[in-house]
Amino acid sequence: MAETVDRLFVHCKELVTLTDGAPTGPRRGAQMQQLGVIEDGAIAVREGRIVAVGPTERIARDYRAAEELDLSGYVVMPGFVDCHTHPVFARTRENEFHMRCAGADYMAIAQSGGGILSSMRAVREMSLEELTARTERHLWGFAANGTTTVECKSGYGLSLADEEKSLLALQAAARELPLTIKRTFLGAHEFPPEYRENRDEYVRLLCEQMMPRLARLADSCDVFAEPGVFDRAQSHRILTAARAAGLRLRMHADEIQPMGGAELAVELHADSADHLGRISDEGIRRMAASDTVGVLLPGTIFFLGKPHYAPARRMIEAGCAVAIATDFNPGSCHTQSMTLIQTIACVQMKMTAEEVITAATINPAFSLQLDAELGTMHPGKRADLCVLDIPSWRAIGYMFGGNPVAMTICNGTPVLANVTETFPDWFGGGADLASS
Repeated sequence: MAETVDRLFVHCKELVTLTDGAPTGPRRGAQMQQLGVIEDGAIAVREGRIVAVGPTERIARDYRAAEELDLSGYVVMPGFVDCHTHPVFARTRENEFHMRCAGADYMAIAQSGGGILSSMRAVREMSLEELTARTERHLWGFAANGTTTVECKSGYGLSLADEEKSLLALQAAARELPLTIKRTFLGAHEFPPEYRENRDEYVRLLCEQMMPRLARLADSCDVFAEPGVFDRAQSHRILTAARAAGLRLRMHADEIQPMGGAELAVELHADSADHLGRISDEGIRRMAASDTVGVLLPGTIFFLGKPHYAPARRMIEAGCAVAIATDFNPGSCHTQSMTLIQTIACVQMKMTAEEVITAATINPAFSLQLDAELGTMHPGKRADLCVLDIPSWRAIGYMFGGNPVAMTICNGTPVLANVTETFPDWFGGGADLASS
């Protein structure tokens, strides 16, 4: 007798399950090639969890459901996990983009009132209610691009009151979405003007006042460890205080200049070291021997017109656990499209289609301690899915410039469709959630 489930997704042209590998833990080296593709695949779901995956013929024989969705013609894979974003901001900074395109450097932009401090001023001026509404709109943008899990950083308030406002806005916005949200406190994003001449005092403020007060609103703490921003000693002090406050650790590391950031991340057992455009050979060696995930952000290097992409091939071949993320933010990478990031990773960092799929699913899930819940289609995990209108999984990276995501599914429920007419039973009348 067929087993009863809540919902069946059937006739997926290709089901990219990632079940050829282990259900948990990061994938390294050749393991990043293991996709577990099933042609004409199906998924059985009960109470938001995957019960079984397999060929449609077998799943339809073994399971019965009141609701069934035919995904003929679509490639279906785990929902994307974007593990490095900055969505809590008040205004965009397109003027800086055009200044850079015209040849302006960082100092010229800063002197014109731009940069992170311009975002700081905008956040400080905005009410909690309006900042919440803007953050909610930004988060829906991820869902429209097939992302079902988002790590979200504060970092544009740079004061106790305004970092608290940012985290409260994120908390309130997250309640309105079906996405899985991880919150990161990034008060150490830059030094605010009032502490530019007394940087150690701002570090003291972070460690002794902001961390104890704001830890309840966050899961992790991040620091922009870079010469000219937070040096190695300051970064170590901030992250040590964060751990004492009960937060997990993440790092902006070795982005512009080598500073041993990757080595520090490993030393502190951080969950991730991100950017890594200038990671050292020793940093690669240490990360390969650790569980610190290297989160690569090729969209930022592309958007800024810089030459130093992270050495993804050397890192993968050395055995590092590698993930990719959008770095969505108002200044240096204004995109929520993981598929675009996958293209840049393939073209500029020479990653394979299999590697960028793995780097956008199970590996970032591991960096967020969510690998037991999502990132693959092993039975028992959440049915978070991305439905793609592409000819094959091999078109990941190859197709760019548009949004190939047809539908996003969270906990087994379709929550957003970019082609509503294709799914009239779910999104009748053309009213989807992308404009929410």
